[in-house]
Amino acid sequence: MIDVSPAERELGTAFLPRFDAQGLLTAIAVDAATKDILMVAFMNAEALEKTRETGLAHFHSRSRGKLWLKGETSGHFLRVEEIRVDCDQDALVMLVRPEGPACHTGAKSCFYRRLEGEGLRTLAD
Repeated sequence: MIDVSPAERELGTAFLPRFDAQGLLTAIAVDAATKDILMVAFMNAEALEKTRETGLAHFHSRSRGKLWLKGETSGHFLRVEEIRVDCDQDALVMLVRPEGPACHTGAKSCFYRRLEGEGLRTLAD
């Protein structure tokens, strides 16, 4: 990990991603057209590099412990138009063009339910 001051990371112009102890940072995929939050996943350095290199969202699968190209099996790729970095560079927002549902359940977004009392209610598309 690069040793930099908080001011340099928060106010500077250098991209200095701050990965956690597991080597991950949070990545939020947002539909570039609608601004709907589609999914939240994690990236390691390899996933971030592949995303920047290809323009397709890559993530680190914590359950499988390996690189994961979103859409590699479903064909529902996320084409990255822009990557935004939060103030301390430990989270990213990716503005994407989804090529199909973002959620593995087939829902447009992984955030397809709302908490109501002690239960969940499915949102209408």
